[in-house]
Amino acid sequence: MAIQSARICILRDEPPREDADHVLYLMQQSQRAAFNPALELAVEEANRLGLPVLVGFGLLDGANGFPEANARHYAFMLQGLSEVASALEKRGIAFLMRRGTPSEVALALSKRAALLVLDRGYLTIQRRWYAEIEKGATCRVVQVEGDVVVPVETASGKHEYAARTLRPKLHKRWDEFLEELKPRQVARPAEGLKPKGGLDVSDPEKLLGKLTLDTVVGPVRRFRGGHGEASRRLKSFLKEAFEGYGAGRNKPEAGAASHMSPYLHFGQISPVEIALAVRAAKSGDPDDRSAYLEELIVRRELAMNHVFHTQGYDAYETALPDWAKKTLAEHADDPRPHLYSEKELAEGRTHDHYWNVAMREMRETGYMHNQLRMYWGKKILEWSPSPAEGFAVTLRLNNRYFLDGRDANSFTNVAWVYGLHDRPWQTRKVFGSVRYQSENSLKKFDAKSYEQAVTRLCEAEEG
Repeated sequence: MAIQSARICILRDEPPREDADHVLYLMQQSQRAAFNPALELAVEEANRLGLPVLVGFGLLDGANGFPEANARHYAFMLQGLSEVASALEKRGIAFLMRRGTPSEVALALSKRAALLVLDRGYLTIQRRWYAEIEKGATCRVVQVEGDVVVPVETASGKHEYAARTLRPKLHKRWDEFLEELKPRQVARPAEGLKPKGGLDVSDPEKLLGKLTLDTVVGPVRRFRGGHGEASRRLKSFLKEAFEGYGAGRNKPEAGAASHMSPYLHFGQISPVEIALAVRAAKSGDPDDRSAYLEELIVRRELAMNHVFHTQGYDAYETALPDWAKKTLAEHADDPRPHLYSEKELAEGRTHDHYWNVAMREMRETGYMHNQLRMYWGKKILEWSPSPAEGFAVTLRLNNRYFLDGRDANSFTNVAWVYGLHDRPWQTRKVFGSVRYQSENSLKKFDAKSYEQAVTRLCEAEEG
């Protein structure tokens, strides 16, 4: 139950402030009250100092909104944070959401804090907030990693070439990090500790309506945010769909998906909690467990490694290996039989029927099976005037419609379409030696059954 020392980093080494009235935890990446090592460290420190815990959250909207986030993303996030506020209150922990950047909110609330605890994310905007906090804080600042299994620097000190180079490093270390984390008992409840200026998150839909957001892409019914819903989905998956996961995971119509990616993106469930549940599942066999942990840990943490070690992970010129850019440039002038605008792609108006079906699932429900995401991205490369334009359009559509868009996985998977974490293949038109994916890949699963499932899901969205 101890929090592993490798998860903890002291950013500002000051003694705890003696005239403080609370310990502050800025909740930013780990948006959950369960299995959250940053929260539990804050409780431990508050108990040691005889102080209550205040959890702060900075909410961005309007001109200062989170880049590319829209009402779909905010609705899901606010549902989760409403649950967080209620769960923290039951534990005797105060929760305060304020408009502002996480760094602005943290620095304002830390003026009376004995120390400030941060969680951790790897995107550029998140790292900028942490740097601003480290520079501007006047109290002790401790950061705790809670959203990967093996902390990124512990797993590897360099940008990894591919999954095969990171995999053995993760396998060597992950057992020491796959441990239960029980909630600590709060010694001093935060009665009366709630600074002014907070937003009421008890009614997520009402709060959503007060925010200035892009509402063209609206909330979905298919997924509801929060740790409780994530736990329910995980239990259902392990009981009803985990058997045969290793063989069925690449078949969209098989229903062999846990749908954890939106919850992981918003930090609403811990990857350690998921991994422990998968290991303990009574259904499934060793191949099913191995296949799931490969996706959850190796592939996901390869993405974290990529964004951590790559400046400009969201740009064509800086996100891709040199060999991929070279071969794509050599074939940039190849004839392209089909070209589509971003609007045509978003509306699913291409000649490829099943591509359009996949785009409909993404546009209307916020999700697409991984097998189809790769096909979807490869076709945008094929149908774009240039690889650089294709990269930008793929990323914009990904981040706009997917609930788990704007994630380390998103940036990495889009770059994979263009050669990242891959090797040269047979040379062909447009793609050069970057991996090609043809319509024949649709024959690997029952595409008609997939279309029927998408139709049912989209009809449910329409009510």
